[in-house]
Amino acid sequence: MARPVRVVIALFVAAAVTIAFGAFRAQAQTADPRPDQLAFRALYEELVETNTTLSEGSCTLAAERMGARLLAAGYPAADVRVLATPEHPKSGNLAAVLRGSDPSAPPLLLLAHIDVVEANRADWDRDPFTLIEEGGYFYARGAVDDKAQAAVWVDTLIRLKAEGFIPRQDIKIALTCGEETPDVWNGVEWLLETHPDALSAGFALNEGARSRLDDEGNRIALEVQAGEKVYQDFQLEITNPGGHSSRPLPDNAIDRLANGLVRLWDQPFPLEVNATVRAYLVAMAEITPDLAADMHAVAAERPDAAAAGRLSAADPAFNAMLRTTCTPTMVNAGHAPNALPQRARANVNCRILPGHTAAEVKADLERMIADPGIIVTPIGDADPVSPPPPLTPAILDPIVAAAARQWPGVPVVPSMATGATDGRFTNAAGIPTYGVTGMFYDPDGGGTHGLNERIRVRSLYEGRDFLFDLVKAYTARP
Repeated sequence: MARPVRVVIALFVAAAVTIAFGAFRAQAQTADPRPDQLAFRALYEELVETNTTLSEGSCTLAAERMGARLLAAGYPAADVRVLATPEHPKSGNLAAVLRGSDPSAPPLLLLAHIDVVEANRADWDRDPFTLIEEGGYFYARGAVDDKAQAAVWVDTLIRLKAEGFIPRQDIKIALTCGEETPDVWNGVEWLLETHPDALSAGFALNEGARSRLDDEGNRIALEVQAGEKVYQDFQLEITNPGGHSSRPLPDNAIDRLANGLVRLWDQPFPLEVNATVRAYLVAMAEITPDLAADMHAVAAERPDAAAAGRLSAADPAFNAMLRTTCTPTMVNAGHAPNALPQRARANVNCRILPGHTAAEVKADLERMIADPGIIVTPIGDADPVSPPPPLTPAILDPIVAAAARQWPGVPVVPSMATGATDGRFTNAAGIPTYGVTGMFYDPDGGGTHGLNERIRVRSLYEGRDFLFDLVKAYTARP
């Protein structure tokens, strides 16, 4: 049974105290890579350099290449499957398993997606589909999101096999496609429907937590993600008969849409602090003294709105944690420069706090916009909604212990993803899914989804060892 919220909060504070407060000074990796790190680098390079964009790439090819490495490591063909559907032949997924000694024990699932966001070579400083090591960083599209963790999971199974390690329960990996383009097709949804055995587990480890470095490369905190916001786009549209621009009318489609968007912007969603965010604020208050008072005030039973405003002004990430957010991201209006607009559209992107539905937010948008002529329409199918998974000692304690061995002095804190991962599907399917990578990122996020995506070489190698240690801790036989 999950511990009460107050106990969970105390547990995180105790974890931070146990392994000490403050940032840990990050030292550059000066030693030559170990032989096993070089072998991992080759695997990582092969995965990164396999283009898996929706437009030109093939997740199926990437899955086949990673599957071939598992077969070469000694896994039987029956335990390494590339699963694809004829409707999306390039969107294959890899499902593999290391068999445990107790078939009745719920498996551990290691989840990662292998598709990546589009990247235009002309915009990048380097070829986005060639892994480049430069200045202590690996650069490439997918170097972080999410081929770093996907490569680590394959490497972990290879290392466990080489050691002759027999886990108590099965260890499954699922490298999936379509996380970045779920409105087109999503591999996790498809696997849950057609191959549920590939994902069934007692719990899963996934992406989602972005452990933090400061501007000087010091490690601030190792984050553990429990819960995430739901992604939902809405189209706002208004139509009008239009007319000649020399005879302007008060009823202008662009003007009305713009005014509706201003009203939306002027009415933020209510402040709402869930258990995961409350625990995050309490733990982070111990290592960020300049924000501690406001963090405690927001984490209180009655959150202080003024303190929340100050936190949000200091970092927009706090605002994203504390409320549902909806923001315009695209507009399209008019049909000719000398004509009154007949149509005006905007895309509003919403990130919805756990426990709320797209239907609720649609009703809120209509109320805030306050113009019945602006039609609000959800785009795509609504994502499933589920509460954050419980952060029990069985989940948290091995993470704290592994972090203390790897990075003495770096606290472990909970977090809620303000974006969205495939964990929203597995959590809704009854598979508690936690984001933990052990990879520390620069404050700007390392260019994820943007230009010149990168990860520190040190961070990748350390995260690899941390996750290997953690998987063994969860699955070691008593």
